[in-house]
Amino acid sequence: MTESVLDYMTRLGRAAREASRVIARASTAQKNRALLAAANALDAARGALTAANEQDLAAGRANGLEPAMLERLALTPARIDGMIVGLRQVASLPDPVGAIRDMSYRPSGIQVGKMRVPLGVVGIIYESRPNVTIDAASLCLKSGNATILRGGSEAIHSNRAIAACVQRGLAEAGLPAAVVQVVETTDREAVGALITMPEYVDIIVPRGGRGLIERVSRDAKVPVIKHLDGICHVYVAADADLAKAERIAFNAKTYRYGICGAMETLLVDAAVAADFLPAMAARFAEKGVELRGCERTRDIIQALPATEEDWHTEYLAAILSIRVVDGLEQAIDHINHYGSHHTDSIATENFGEARRFTAEVDSASVMINTPTCFADGFEYGLGAEIGISTDKIHARGPVGLEGLTCEKYIVIGDGQLRGQEPA
Repeated sequence: MTESVLDYMTRLGRAAREASRVIARASTAQKNRALLAAANALDAARGALTAANEQDLAAGRANGLEPAMLERLALTPARIDGMIVGLRQVASLPDPVGAIRDMSYRPSGIQVGKMRVPLGVVGIIYESRPNVTIDAASLCLKSGNATILRGGSEAIHSNRAIAACVQRGLAEAGLPAAVVQVVETTDREAVGALITMPEYVDIIVPRGGRGLIERVSRDAKVPVIKHLDGICHVYVAADADLAKAERIAFNAKTYRYGICGAMETLLVDAAVAADFLPAMAARFAEKGVELRGCERTRDIIQALPATEEDWHTEYLAAILSIRVVDGLEQAIDHINHYGSHHTDSIATENFGEARRFTAEVDSASVMINTPTCFADGFEYGLGAEIGISTDKIHARGPVGLEGLTCEKYIVIGDGQLRGQEPA
């Protein structure tokens, strides 16, 4: 009798729960040994990884995958190098598990503090990029969590080949294989099962398009760490160094169009718009960026009319909306109304305005004189990241090792009884 998808996922969940107890008590040295052994296994398996990836690429071409999707799917030699470096880097990061803070004596004589502990079992659902398999596996392993990885069907052969290398690393460190499990079926029912198993899964992290994240957010019975959109802004204030602001805005948009930290709307203070926008527009024109502007923007530079929908849009493409605003307060209002609470930046030399911007903009990352594309776990010193969260509970912004843990209270006494004065 063939095993149903639900039975298969339940089996994975049960195994992950048992493995989570083992990895939670593993030493830092044991976890690092697994990571470094997995890195060595990847290095030794370059031929097998490339062959498996070519199977996925060939199937993708046959199925009419767009060039951008094929580019994300490709495991180039440089990306394999990146995965190996990533594993070694995570091994070098401090282990958050077991750290105790804020121990203090209470009037009763007990000591109270907090200890950082793993979440348990992390389910990760992602699309296209097979290197996410390594990012997710390494961060979950180092933070003492078991993980169930459900990659996209278009990358199934690549993900299996990568997972085999991780399994070799786990075996060399004496850790159970179920610490990292890749879902072998491409049946979409597996996603529905994974997000509705609170008895086996403690947190879900979806990484992919809006449709996937909306579905997971709607149907999950397990807490979700996620962001829907990256509608990021750069505000060029009246007191900005315009040459610096130009470099910041250009980098924020053109570093990579398809990342969630790319600038999608440029806000320019009316006091400097006439001085700033012409040179800025010329740079974007050279790069082939389509500009869509408000009426005041189009009085200064050539641009298509921006609609109300543009202010709500994450383009992930060479398109930029521009609005001229009357001062800091209007800029903050625009960002808080139209933004996605992901990443927003101010270009200014006025310390007071910068302080107000950071206090009042309601986003996971708020920046001063910095391109929004710096919103990244690696750039923040977290190593790899599991994703970026725009939620306000548990984790916010790039989620690294600490975001995959939580805290529990630790209480130490010496026989004190409640209701009795300490001796």
